[in-house]
Amino acid sequence: MRVQKDMKEPLGGEPEAKAARQDPVAAVVMALEEDIVLGRLHPRERLIEEELSERFSVSRHSLRLALAELDKMGLIERFPNRGAMVRAFSASDVEQLYAVRELLESTAAAQIVFPVEETHINALKTIQAQHDAAVDADDLVGVFRHNHEFHRKLFGLCRNHYLASAIETYSQRAHGIRFLVLADKAERNKARNEHHLMIAALERGDGDALVALCRQHLPASKMAYLRAFGKIVG
Repeated sequence: MRVQKDMKEPLGGEPEAKAARQDPVAAVVMALEEDIVLGRLHPRERLIEEELSERFSVSRHSLRLALAELDKMGLIERFPNRGAMVRAFSASDVEQLYAVRELLESTAAAQIVFPVEETHINALKTIQAQHDAAVDADDLVGVFRHNHEFHRKLFGLCRNHYLASAIETYSQRAHGIRFLVLADKAERNKARNEHHLMIAALERGDGDALVALCRQHLPASKMAYLRAFGKIVG
């Protein structure tokens, strides 16, 4: 099941993109991550080393390093003598992953100390302005990257490095689940509006509202994936 290309060329300029241009392995990881997140590669699609080496003009060694990193991120699976394929999640996998994400993210939101410094709120507003521009431009790569940056900054406010790191890890593992929502313009606008509500909750010091918003922000991608792929056996 492929997602139709409903986007313009990416706006670019993200720090990750700059780093990737300097590191061929990072460039391959970033490109394939985006292919999975945007639905250009779908669950259980095989990744052919020869084709990918030619596409990215990298050695087999560099490509295998990139695939190892994607495996570590939970985006693909590698099998002895069978190569690699995009990870598919069973309904149970999805439910368990999102239960962990809800627990981690709501805990982080509840640990944010109020009042939040204006510099942090302004930083979130700057990121969100970039996310808004990407949503308006149908720039799905920009939407994905700036959404990720927004949540990294938001949950970093909990001041618990280990908790923020765990959230980052499990958010990455969900990249292969979120593509159906990312492709839906109404869902992109809904997520954008929820980001603004989160910022407003931070500004007025309403921790309960922030926790509730973080909880309600998660299920859309889970439910869309389950509707499309719920019969997959992991």
